[in-house]
Amino acid sequence: MSNTPMAANPLTRAVLEIDEYASGLGWDQPARLFALVDTARLRTEEPALAAQLGLQDEPETSGLTPIEQDEVPADRPLDEFLATIAWPDAVAGCALTVERLMLPPSAEAQVPQGLDETKLTQWVAGHPERQEVRMTVAVLRDGSRDSALRLREKDSATEVLTGSGLVPGLAEALAATFED
Repeated sequence: MSNTPMAANPLTRAVLEIDEYASGLGWDQPARLFALVDTARLRTEEPALAAQLGLQDEPETSGLTPIEQDEVPADRPLDEFLATIAWPDAVAGCALTVERLMLPPSAEAQVPQGLDETKLTQWVAGHPERQEVRMTVAVLRDGSRDSALRLREKDSATEVLTGSGLVPGLAEALAATFED
């Protein structure tokens, strides 16, 4: 049985399930991409895969099942990689979990002008107020979105923040993978 907190929305449940999975792998992990498929459809159309995923005994008749995809290339910018993704019709949505360093809004005024991306990354990494965060963002074909944020310093399932607008840029990039 999962330790994922119950959520009313299937998309929120999927986001929290992926967050729990990523948490079990520990920190300093590469980005991970997931297809989200309708669980009932998966059981009907792919019973062998559903059994392999342990879904045949699940009491839930609705919901989303995350299926991890091949490794996200670490040597390529994430936005460029996402621009190459196209999903088959059977995929209802997708999710990505990625770790980043973040600064509080109060630190924005301190950012030195004229830094290239490499120097900015170094500056953020050395800032005393930086926070390591794992972001799990999911979108559905219908435009629904949800996300979970977990701070490394508060690494507990009860401290995970959820909401549809927490990481809008990443949600937009994921939503674009469903555009024709």
